[in-house]
Amino acid sequence: MNHANSVKFLLVSIFIFFVSLECTGQEKPGTDSMQIKLHTIAKEIMTAAKTCTLITLDEDGRPAARIMDPFPPEENFTVWFGTNTYSRKVGQIKNDPRATIFYVSPDMSGYVLIQGNANLVNDPEEKTRRWKKEWEQFYPGGRENYLLIRVEPLRFEVVSYPHGLTGDPVTWTPQSVTLQGN
Repeated sequence: MNHANSVKFLLVSIFIFFVSLECTGQEKPGTDSMQIKLHTIAKEIMTAAKTCTLITLDEDGRPAARIMDPFPPEENFTVWFGTNTYSRKVGQIKNDPRATIFYVSPDMSGYVLIQGNANLVNDPEEKTRRWKKEWEQFYPGGRENYLLIRVEPLRFEVVSYPHGLTGDPVTWTPQSVTLQGN
């Protein structure tokens, strides 16, 4: 086979490969439709989960995890929590704002992991707006010891077996999205 035929063969092979991807409906990572799909599935899992795990770093740099009752995620994946002003997580966030949030789908068929930075918010209007009546039992003295945590996301990962998002078959690395503007 001469050089010209080799180049034609290579180009035809590449064309067939990409056409076959389109015909099977597989989406290529990094495409707009894949980004939309990942955002949609992540929000679906986060909204369906009633709780999540908030992970902060303790004074020795070890992860400290606890179950939390989050507010629904905002459009940009910012997540809010309420907590006691004197809880350990408040001191941990003051010391190091890096945080991870982990949601598991109710049927255990997928998860969302968010990495970002946590901020403590003590604004009275925001605290009034973000209050759940069922929390009254945890704050018997009223809301004076109530504080908000806002986690601003930097990136998220999503795995969803029902949606075919299973990660890399060799490394198990899940699909992820780096969020801009945060």
